[in-house]
Amino acid sequence: QVQLVESGGGLVQAGGSLTLSCAASGSIVSINVMGWYRQAPGKQRELVASMTSGSRTTYADSVKGRFTISRDNARNMVYLQMNSLKPDDTAVYYCNYRPSMGVTYWGQGTQVTVSS
Repeated sequence: QVQLVESGGGLVQAGGSLTLSCAASGSIVSINVMGWYRQAPGKQRELVASMTSGSRTTYADSVKGRFTISRDNARNMVYLQMNSLKPDDTAVYYCNYRPSMGVTYWGQGTQVTVSS
């Protein structure tokens, strides 16, 4: 079992910044992918950014140049630095852990609201 706990969401004005954090605990394997997804009302959950344990990153086109994902493998943490936020970034953001083999885990989600 793996537990994921997100923090750092909130309300911010357009153009502002937020940093999300996710702490993973439990049966963490060394080879994995951790990332962030988001789901806006009435929309499907979508990938925002992910990073492998080998530091390879993937970003959604809509956030490239504005968001940065990072990891602290020693502490099993993953972060999402979000700059130049737009109202379209408003969503519930979910932390995701995908091991090399086995089950994918999700956090409970943290709300990010960007006002115009």
